[in-house]
Amino acid sequence: MLRTVITRTARPVVGSTTPLMSVRHSSGEGATGSGFSRPGGMASGDSFTRREKAAEDMYVHEIEKGKLKALKEKLQKQRQHLDELDKHIDELTKSQGGEKN
Repeated sequence: MLRTVITRTARPVVGSTTPLMSVRHSSGEGATGSGFSRPGGMASGDSFTRREKAAEDMYVHEIEKGKLKALKEKLQKQRQHLDELDKHIDELTKSQGGEKN
């Protein structure tokens, strides 16, 4: 988040009809919400900065939780498939005169 600062120059610009002119500067450090305006840096940012970070962390956590759930479901399906293959192999070996269980 950048804050725009308007300053006035004390001397007139050559060729200008107005003696005072406004100049815009954008400020990254020390801007409201940046966390750098207070001693301690990011850790002591204002409440908006802390709330925004908490919301971002919560969003990332939910996304990762969804991915983990999808992976667990996929793993469960793979295990079921392997169990079915094991049963099929057992049936084939029994029908061909292999193991007698």
